[in-house]
Formats: sequence, C-alpha cells, structure tokens
Amino acid sequence: MAHVIGTGADALYMNERDHVVTALREIRSGETISYRNAAGLQEVTTQNDIPFGHKIAVAAIEAGDDVRKYGEVIGRAVAPIVAGQHVHVHNIEGIRGRGDLGAKETN
Repeated sequence: MAHVIGTGADALYMNERDHVVTALREIRSGETISYRNAAGLQEVTTQNDIPFGHKIAVAAIEAGDDVRKYGEVIGRAVAPIVAGQHVHVHNIEGIRGRGDLGAKETN
C-alpha cells in the first residue's frame, strides 16, 4: 500500500501504532497543530516549543512505556509524557542494544 502525505498538516504521522508525530516546521508552545491519520485530520495542542524534525506526543505515554514511531519502538519513556509534549532525549531513553535492560513485551 502506497503512503500519501496530504497537504494541510503541521506534522507527519506514519503508522497507526505510533505515539508521536514529526514536526514539519518549527512549532511554538500552545499552538494547535494538525496531522493526518487513518481517521482523518487530527489536532493536538503543543506543550513546548518543538524544533523542526522533532517528535510530538499525540497520546499520553506513561513512564516505562515503549514509545513508537514508524510503527517501531524507538525508546522507552523515562517520565510521563502528555499529548502535545516534545518527545526527545530528556524524556525517552534508547533501549536497543542495552544489555542492562531486561526484555519487555513490545506489542
């Protein structure tokens, strides 16, 4: 199935399992931005300034939960993350190749 990037969105959403979108421009705290998923145009209000290319949570993520982008786990939340919050190294940690972390179910 081919992916189509629709116009009129501020952020890119890639997979229905994703917790985050990617900013397509610099976004200011308090802006309501739009992204498209299978259900159509969605909105979220940002909690922080978001640099171009960075991630924005579109769902609440609990500390310890896996974080998905592109349908794949990209890290684990080290603190609770609310929808609209900047998602980056300050609130997620990498888990690939980490022998010090026990295996965790990623479904």
